[in-house]
Amino acid sequence: MSLFGRKNGRKPGKEAQDVLAQFPPGRFEPVIRSSICTGEQVACMQEKSTGQLHEVMLIRNAADLEVFCTACGVDAGTVRKVY
Repeated sequence: MSLFGRKNGRKPGKEAQDVLAQFPPGRFEPVIRSSICTGEQVACMQEKSTGQLHEVMLIRNAADLEVFCTACGVDAGTVRKVY
């Protein structure tokens, strides 16, 4: 038994798909919130009517961005950045 091991049975994109299932595409738009100072990026779902952001996952590298985009069904180049 390892102390800091990864949990068995979990796939990397499974958590994002579970969270994104609660956001209907008609009301929410996928965006990336990026920090001006640190460059930290967070994948969010923005409500179209109010503009409120709901954080979904932290983007650490290009693979995380691809997981988010495939779960949302959009292209990585078309996702809008919000600062």
